[in-house]
Amino acid sequence: MKIKVGDKVTVIAGKDKGKEGTVTKTLRSTDKVVVEGVNIVKKHIKPTSGEDGRIAEIEAPIHVSNVMLYDDKAKKATRVGYEKKDGKKIRISKKSNKKFD
Repeated sequence: MKIKVGDKVTVIAGKDKGKEGTVTKTLRSTDKVVVEGVNIVKKHIKPTSGEDGRIAEIEAPIHVSNVMLYDDKAKKATRVGYEKKDGKKIRISKKSNKKFD
């Protein structure tokens, strides 16, 4: 997966198209990411002892193919490329060659 926790991404498809946010969690087994402030859904929580029931708004996972890394230098969403340096793989922006790692 080319997206990591802490990356700033732009949503490129779906109901939240055009929104930007930071990745808070990655789910590798299902190829999904949770983005802050994107794909908000309502979840009904049953009452438990001492607490009332409520309707909570949470961020649901979105498929990784529907987000692109945001490049601050180019001010746009960009594809991710890789470059080898000192035996390490470094992620770079395809638009501006900015290094992300």
